[in-house]
Order: sequence, then structure tokens, then C-alpha cells
Amino acid sequence: MTDECITRNYNVLSIIADSIDAKGCTAEPLVVAGVGGGAIAASAAAVLPANKFVARMPVERYASEYNMNHKNRGLALIFNHEFFDIPTLKSRTGTNVDAQELSKTFENLGFKVAVHKDCKLRDILKQIEKAAVQDHTDNDCLAVAILSHGEHGYLYAKDTQYKLDNIWHYFTAAFCPTLAGKPKLFFIQACQGDRLDGGMMLEKSVTETDGESSMSYKIPIHADFLFSYSTIPGYYSWRNINNGSWYMQSLIQELNTNGKKYDLLTLLTFVNQRVAIDFESNVPATPIMDRQKQIPCLTSMLTRILRFSDKPNGNKAG
Repeated sequence: MTDECITRNYNVLSIIADSIDAKGCTAEPLVVAGVGGGAIAASAAAVLPANKFVARMPVERYASEYNMNHKNRGLALIFNHEFFDIPTLKSRTGTNVDAQELSKTFENLGFKVAVHKDCKLRDILKQIEKAAVQDHTDNDCLAVAILSHGEHGYLYAKDTQYKLDNIWHYFTAAFCPTLAGKPKLFFIQACQGDRLDGGMMLEKSVTETDGESSMSYKIPIHADFLFSYSTIPGYYSWRNINNGSWYMQSLIQELNTNGKKYDLLTLLTFVNQRVAIDFESNVPATPIMDRQKQIPCLTSMLTRILRFSDKPNGNKAG
């Protein structure tokens, strides 16, 4: 089965599915120890004394919204994977469009953007560790985007597979206290399996009518994370070789159009809508791949509303 297809996106021509990721691949599940300390840090997190750590409170205890009025918006890391050392993984034509446009979008929202291309796992962890040890006191939040192949439970670096928690645990409150109580946002463009979603046709019912505290408090070290995935567990994620992936196209368009108008969870709901309604594969020569659909999903541990509002003039850090 090829992962190169033609799709029906009303205006879109040809696309590739981020698929056939682990077929025949002999890579073992990642053990991070020795390539950046992930396994060591992860195990250490399980035994860290819970009452030892104190971090600066970035917002009032019962504030309904995150404080997005620090001096800086924050760091945005983009890990863009086009080519792989693993023979079974095809190149991801079209991913550079995603990376370029997403970089512009993050910059428009005020992020300091760093794009890393075709990194091996060791290099990814090096960049993640470098970001985690920075002082984020004057930053609103952190954003990380990973554009790659994937399968259920795993993502791919240039040379091997790894689990997402080997990345995000570096930013938990225990390891990165200057991000404690602040949003940590992860956007993942990758397959989560090889299942296909044939969709369901909806028709109008014949009965329808026509018409259109300031006191100290403790938080969990895993609070304030958000993970937005291009597809649901077990399923394909589709990519256009000219215009980029369905999910990234929709995320970028929504952030560009409404990024400062709606809160993030509302924005991601409309990203789901764009992907679900506006895209459909068009592979008549391969019926099993033809007229397929996709739906993104997210896991949120956010504890407040997040809005990328404009920063006031003369804004002070803190």
C-alpha cells in the first residue's frame, strides 16, 4: 500500500498520508537513559518529595484566565521531520510548508520561534533540555510542535521512535519551575495508527424547516499542559504534498483568523470543524483509501482560559 494519494479538499490536489510508519520497522521502544536523561528524569519524577518545591505564582489562585501579560509571549519550538534514516519511513513531502507557515503564525502571536529540521532523538532531547533550563519567568507560556511520522503511542525522530512523555516531562513544574502555573502547549502532526475513517453522510431531516486568592496554594506538577493531536489514536493523519497537512492547514488558518479573538479550546474546536468538514481523500484508484475523513483530538490539563491577547504598551515583566 502506498502512502501517496490524491485527495478531495474542494481546492486541494494531491496529498500524502503520514502512514506506513512502523511497518517492518525493528526499532525497539525508546529507552532514553544515555541519550539525554529522559528515563532518569522520568523515574526521578516519581520519587521527588512533593512538598519540596516552591515556584512563583503567575496568577491569582482563582483567576479564570492565564496571565498573558508577561514581558514575553514565550518560546515556540518546531521539530520538522521530512527525511528519515529508517528505511520503512517515506519522506514527508509537504511538511516544510507546515513548518514555514506555523512559524509565521507563532511569530504573529508573539512567540520567539526556533525551527529544528530532521533531528535525531539525541538532538531533539538536547534542544528540549536547553529550553527547559531557561528562565521563563518573563514568559506567558511555551509551545512545542512536532511534525513527523507516528504510530499509536510513538513518534519518530530521524533515527528512532520515542514517546511524547520523553519530551514533555522536562517542562513539568518540578523540573521547570519558571513555567509552573503557565500553559505548556503541544501540537502533534503525525499518524497514531493505520486505521481509516470512512465518515458518515449527514442529510437534512424531512421534518426540518429551511433556514440557516492571593494565598499560597499547591498545584499538580502535571497541570497546565495541553496536547493537540492531528488525529485520534489508531488512525491515519493526512498530508497534502503542496499545501501541507490537513490539521496544520486548519490550525494555522484558525490561529491566523481568530487567534486573538477566541480562547484556545474554542479555537481548537473550530480546528476540529475545519478538518472534519473541509477535507476528504480522493483516491479512486485505491478504493480503501478513497473518500476518507479525519478528526483531530486533544487532551487538556489546562486549569484556566487561555487567550493570545495583544500585550498592552509599556507592559512590565512578571
